[in-house]
Amino acid sequence: MTITAPESLGARPAPRTETVPPVKLWLCPNDALPPAIAQVLASHWLDEREHTTAGRFLFERDRRQYLVAHTLVRRALALEAGLAESELVIWRSSRGRPFLQPLPGGLPRGGDHLDFNLSHAGGYSLLGIVRRQRIGVDVEGLGREAGSLETILTTFTPEEQRWAAGAPPGRRRDRRVLRLWTLKEAYSKARGLGLGLPFDEFSFSLAEDRGVRGFRPPADDLTGRWRFLELEPVPDVLAAVAVPADEQPATHLELHHGFPWDRSAPHTIVLPEPVGLPRE
Repeated sequence: MTITAPESLGARPAPRTETVPPVKLWLCPNDALPPAIAQVLASHWLDEREHTTAGRFLFERDRRQYLVAHTLVRRALALEAGLAESELVIWRSSRGRPFLQPLPGGLPRGGDHLDFNLSHAGGYSLLGIVRRQRIGVDVEGLGREAGSLETILTTFTPEEQRWAAGAPPGRRRDRRVLRLWTLKEAYSKARGLGLGLPFDEFSFSLAEDRGVRGFRPPADDLTGRWRFLELEPVPDVLAAVAVPADEQPATHLELHHGFPWDRSAPHTIVLPEPVGLPRE
């Protein structure tokens, strides 16, 4: 597995004295789960709503992506919560953001809160899970059409548009656009707003290679300060993670690769320092 987050931006061993549970991140390619196995797991684990959604896809590749993504969610949440995959009750907010239903007395493996967020693109699913906080994640492949990237660029602030256009057309500019897009998506999803939050109401200042130097939140952000992590977990696949920098924030992240029955050790990454504006 290739991890390209440079050491200067946080990819260094996490302190062993960490007591706050880390952010858990799973990157799962579609081919990590054979179609027949994905179908069997889905038949036992997914709820009625998920089965209905899976049946609406016209193309088999899209249906397979959905089944892998949602069996990934249930498997990883089951491991964290201490419940069977089929016992998990997933609600949705009025804006469509999924939440794990809390249990009276807390979860079998401790705590009473697990937040998660899912993104999938280009044959990969990215799942983030955190305790005590909120999380947003996004994943994008660099193979998007140039026309769609130009449309995306128009949704950014003028400063961000100028920064992205400062790179020559081609892969360098595409990378800048998608770095901004994944960060904005991750932040909006952590807020539970998705595309309901105009992307020109908040802005990022980015380092040349990777890393968030500055963040101007929208006026309604009561948190103000956030930790943002950029990753390229496999070549030409960009990912972003957003978690609020609250009083007891997670300070490191465990990145798992594959479907959650792989026993290989995760890659540990220290989260960057908070950025943004403190609120009164």
